[in-house]
Amino acid sequence: MGTIIGVQFQKNGKLYYFDANGYEVKPGEYVIVDTSRGIDLGEVSMGNRETDGDNEIIPLKKVIRKATEQDIQHGRENRQKEKDAFSICQKKILEHKLEMKLVSVEYAFDNSKILFFFTANGRVDFRSLVKDLASIFKMRIELRQIGVRDEAKMLGGLGPCGRTICCGSFLDQFQPVSIKMAKEQNRSLNPTKISGVCGRLMCCLKYEQDHYETTRKRMPKVGREVITPDGNGPVTDLNIVKETVFVRLTNGDTSEIKEYPLENIIRPQETEHTKKNQAKESDTGKSNDQENEIPENVFLPEEDVQNDPDKTGHENFIKEAAGNNEKKNNKPKEKKAVLGQPVKRENPNRSGIQQGKRQDRTQNEKSTAPKANNNTEKPKQENSASPWADAVEKAMKAINHDN
Repeated sequence: MGTIIGVQFQKNGKLYYFDANGYEVKPGEYVIVDTSRGIDLGEVSMGNRETDGDNEIIPLKKVIRKATEQDIQHGRENRQKEKDAFSICQKKILEHKLEMKLVSVEYAFDNSKILFFFTANGRVDFRSLVKDLASIFKMRIELRQIGVRDEAKMLGGLGPCGRTICCGSFLDQFQPVSIKMAKEQNRSLNPTKISGVCGRLMCCLKYEQDHYETTRKRMPKVGREVITPDGNGPVTDLNIVKETVFVRLTNGDTSEIKEYPLENIIRPQETEHTKKNQAKESDTGKSNDQENEIPENVFLPEEDVQNDPDKTGHENFIKEAAGNNEKKNNKPKEKKAVLGQPVKRENPNRSGIQQGKRQDRTQNEKSTAPKANNNTEKPKQENSASPWADAVEKAMKAINHDN
């Protein structure tokens, strides 16, 4: 647990938080605090507030003490001195003919130094200017070049919306803003309407950019065909803030543009997607039914085959399949090549050459073999035909005997 307070150093300026350090202050009072520029006097705009220690991102600087009447009077004198220093520095800039614009002057609370803030298009050699200012004010002089956004932040002002500019009231850091953001938000690309007091793109274009990006992804693009409760038609415009879609509907020779909320718009892709899902569900249902059926290639146990005479043919098929598997398993396995060992490659034409040589050898053997005598061949033919001749004779005898 900790107690913090909010302090402002300029009227309608940025609010800075400090650790109360045990002091109880009210809005409107003044305190002395330690800042990055040294000890300074600030006005309390937010009183004591209890916070959890877990919510603190970085440790806050502590309040040194409450401001006294002398401190408040000293602060007022410094404000008056800043105006005088501004006019003196402006004259010296004109004398040295330097291309720079003086923006603001700040006196340190302890009068240890003076800070001059200016803007310029490029680098400026202000060494001679610093010497003249140091001889006049007799204290440390610092000149800091700032950008146009920092200039608007220090000077303050009103934006196109009529409120105090964001950078002068609550913005801690400047975030990059591009012209693409103005296009996505359907803003006019007229520079006078999208530029701020500093002449750059308004910082508020960044605030709603995330909402526009997420919402635009959920909405159909302009020109796409959509389905509405009144019919189909192309999208003509989008309202990101209200999340509505403008659709052109045609009825004969006339056409009309109607506005529909995003919930009532259906894209054709969504309908096709639903049809695909239904088709997938039907396919999965069919596949489940097919899984429950017994395929023809699945063999029943022996008991079921014996009881069912129509399935006895499966036994022979099982035996044939087993024999084929044994033949496949008995085939010699091919040797795999091993790194570092020579590989023996066979000539595919060698088998054909060997077969040709074998045929030539058989033909030569037949030609050189001695011819057998006719007398020896006849008995062989008789012997080979004797069983048939005996059977025919016996049949003829039997027929004659019956007659």
